[in-house]
Formats: sequence, C-alpha cells, structure tokens
Amino acid sequence: MLKALGSGLVGAFALTLVHETTRRFVDDAPRMDVVGMRAITKTLRAVDVEPPVPLHETALVGELVSNSLFYGLVGFGDPEDGLRNGAALGLAAGLAAVYLPEQLGLGRQPAKNSAETNLLTVAFYLLGGIAAGAAYQALSSEED
Repeated sequence: MLKALGSGLVGAFALTLVHETTRRFVDDAPRMDVVGMRAITKTLRAVDVEPPVPLHETALVGELVSNSLFYGLVGFGDPEDGLRNGAALGLAAGLAAVYLPEQLGLGRQPAKNSAETNLLTVAFYLLGGIAAGAAYQALSSEED
C-alpha cells in the first residue's frame, strides 16, 4: 500500500512540476490549476462556504492529493507492468482533463482551446503516469 501511495506521489509531483513550470513560460500552457480553483470555489459555495484566499495554493494541494491517489492505482497491478499501467492511467487522466471540465460545469481552460494545449495536457498527465509506474517498479524491485 505504501509503495502504491509513494508511487502516486511521485507521479503527482512530476505532473505538478511540469504544469507549474510550463505555465510560467508558455502563454497557452495547460491551466488545470485554474480548473481546480473553479472546482473548489463551486464546491464550497454550494455549501455556503467562502473559498480560501489564496486559492491557488489550495488548488495545488488538492491536485497533489487527488493526483497522488489516482496515480497510486498503479499499485494494484503487477510491478512488472508498472510502466504500462502508469501510462494507461496517465492517458486516461489526460483525456479526462481535456474533455470533462466543461461537462462538469467548470468551463474551459483559460488558454485558447487549441490542439497544442490539449496535446500538452494529455502529455503532462501521461508523464505523471509514467513517473508513477517507474517509481512503482523501482520500489517493488527493492524487495528482490
């Protein structure tokens, strides 16, 4: 269980690092942090609670926790399949990040809805999944 959670944390940190770095240097970078802030605001206002300030840091913590748990699912598979399973998780998360926010009433990413932005979004989540899978393989090989 700890290996799965640790692996998920590695994937989440990889994803967050690339997201945060890219948003500082690329105008039309994926902005899942903004979608996360909208989700927090919408959820808290639904129960008559004002969102915290600063909201960006809260969204980042929420992303790290939720992405760690999601990428930690890599631990339910065989360690030998870690990279494949991590890539599948990352691809699924990336496609969901592109197509679900608008369906959930969270709007689009603030960057123009370009193929490049969507491709980067999927690639970033895929990277996180691969990092989680690699971490799971590495942590599991320590038993041998």
